[in-house]
Amino acid sequence: MTEKTFMAGFGGQGVISLGQLWVYCGMKEGLEVTFFPFYGAEKRGGIARASVVVSSHEIASPLVTSPDSSVVMNLDSLPLCEEIAKEGGLLLVNSSLVKVDPSRKDLKVLRVPCNELAEGIGDVKIANMVMMGALSKATGALSLDKLEAVLKTFFPASKHGFIPMNMAAIEAGRKAV
Repeated sequence: MTEKTFMAGFGGQGVISLGQLWVYCGMKEGLEVTFFPFYGAEKRGGIARASVVVSSHEIASPLVTSPDSSVVMNLDSLPLCEEIAKEGGLLLVNSSLVKVDPSRKDLKVLRVPCNELAEGIGDVKIANMVMMGALSKATGALSLDKLEAVLKTFFPASKHGFIPMNMAAIEAGRKAV
């Protein structure tokens, strides 16, 4: 099994954190992983992208040029994700911010209202965790059964109170698929 995923959005949406957590969970599940982030110099609002690969085999390159799946967190990311997606690939689209359909008809498109679901749980900042749950369910690449332990090492102790909200967001994302 190999799942190559390209994630894109704007700074502040947690795209880089989503990629990091995805590969940390992959490591905990015994898989080979790569994580290749790209982001603008801005703290919030700039470009945020991550190429991630999880595989049961050795990974030749961390670059994802023809992803099996793509995470589209904002409208500006749709053209790029659509362009590089492999034929028949999967686009997971944050339908809260992306109201248009991709022009390619060969892609499988899953619309997930990440922002609305995150707000319903308690904070729009966990929209990335909603998407992570949807990505897990849609691809089957990771079970995320070790996510809570990963979150405890990823977040400082002062933020551990937010872990239940993040876990609820993951579950909401799974249910949305």
